[in-house]
Amino acid sequence: MPSAANVLLYVAIAGLVLYKVVYQQVRGTLLDRRTLVTMPLLLVAAGGYLTLKALPGASAAELGLLAADLVVLAGLGVLRSTTTTLTAREGTTFQKGSAVTIGLWALTVAVRIGLVALGTALGVAGPLTSASVALSLGVSIAVQNATTYRRVRRRGLPLAGRRPALSR
Repeated sequence: MPSAANVLLYVAIAGLVLYKVVYQQVRGTLLDRRTLVTMPLLLVAAGGYLTLKALPGASAAELGLLAADLVVLAGLGVLRSTTTTLTAREGTTFQKGSAVTIGLWALTVAVRIGLVALGTALGVAGPLTSASVALSLGVSIAVQNATTYRRVRRRGLPLAGRRPALSR
């Protein structure tokens, strides 16, 4: 059972991800190198720390569940990136998600919940399963952003080091 502090951390992470990632993708946002790296880096760092703390008590089956979670959510990150439109605007790239992007975010959450439910049903979900939430979200967003960065580069679109001040 996760501690109250961990539950608060998960709620804070969910709120941050919902606003900074999902809402901004649907509304559309100007991209820059910093925003493509910061959110996934923070999530992977926090999630990696919590995951490492839970590793000593994890079974091989729970580690397998985590590996499957990371692979599937990374794949969904690639798919989410491909559903956004990228256009040049204000000296950088503007990214806007679609209804399909929203659907893939819903699928991402459903897959994560489904894997936890499967692990619980099989008796293999333990502390690692709940401790790795931020890690799996961070990896998924990192892969999405890396795919977006690759798309920006392939299309020859501009990418600012920092977002223009007037666009916020």
